[in-house]
Amino acid sequence: MKIAPSILSADFSRLKDEIASINDADWIHIDVMDGHFVPNITIGPAVVKALRPHSDKPFDTHLMISDPEKYLDAFIDAGSDHITFHIETVDDPDRLIDLLHGKNVKAGMSVKPNTPVDAIKPYLSKLEVVLVMSVEPGFGGQAFMPDSLDKMRYLKRLREENGYRYEVVVDGGINVETGKLCLEAGADVLVAGSFIFKTQRRNEQIRKLKP
Repeated sequence: MKIAPSILSADFSRLKDEIASINDADWIHIDVMDGHFVPNITIGPAVVKALRPHSDKPFDTHLMISDPEKYLDAFIDAGSDHITFHIETVDDPDRLIDLLHGKNVKAGMSVKPNTPVDAIKPYLSKLEVVLVMSVEPGFGGQAFMPDSLDKMRYLKRLREENGYRYEVVVDGGINVETGKLCLEAGADVLVAGSFIFKTQRRNEQIRKLKP
């Protein structure tokens, strides 16, 4: 199990220090929102670039934006190691996946809670990351949606049956109890924001999520 703290719940006035406070993290999860695809606006590539020198952990960038292809190069150049985009926002997912791989960046795809996993099934063989949203994307601190566990089980089964290589990532409402349910359902990576950043004992919180 990998833990990817989401800086959406961090103190934006001191992000450098916030990243330094999560040494036990495996990835750094960066939520990018445009106020159009989701009802919130967060950060852009300039912030990712500013943070990159202060961490050697993989930057897991989640593009919750309406035109991800337009900004791929900017986020890659800023230092993103994985980029996840939403199936709901693109007409040619294969093109974006190939663009990411051509830049030696891991490709991820995500579905909103009401979008079935079958929407991304044709692309699973090419992905390194599949992100299951266990809340409606847009804001941190929401309650975990139990229906998302079925998606994790399905993704785990498809991976085993077909020899796929993607990691199943889950984001939204993660704490010790829901994290355990996700682990049992087949998740490989837990994205947690409020659970980690709303306390000063960040590394202790990260360790609590590990099995």
